[in-house]
Amino acid sequence: MQATAKMNYARVSPQKARLVVDQIRGRSVGEALTILRMTNKRVAPQIEKVLRSAMANAENNNEADVDELFVKEAYVNEGPRLKRLRPAPMGRAHRYVHHLSHIIVVVSDGQEEEVEEPQEE
Repeated sequence: MQATAKMNYARVSPQKARLVVDQIRGRSVGEALTILRMTNKRVAPQIEKVLRSAMANAENNNEADVDELFVKEAYVNEGPRLKRLRPAPMGRAHRYVHHLSHIIVVVSDGQEEEVEEPQEE
């Protein structure tokens, strides 16, 4: 059984978010929550929110036991870039870019779902 949660358009660069996501991949959800609470990065509370959402999805939609869940997949994809201008000397403007991220977390209890194969006639 798997449950997924994602946060689209998070205002953090994907490179910075991947540093935190790499620490929780493959760990139990209790251990992952502890790591996220102790991580001194601005994106850690956002990733914790996505992880808690995935846990709630597993508990409510699939009746999974939260104590048995672990982080099966956790990855960050690049979102759109917001191009902005900053005033510069002598009436000029310099461009800068805000990077956005899509954060995806998949939790699982280790039990594989049985998929019924179509029978040939």
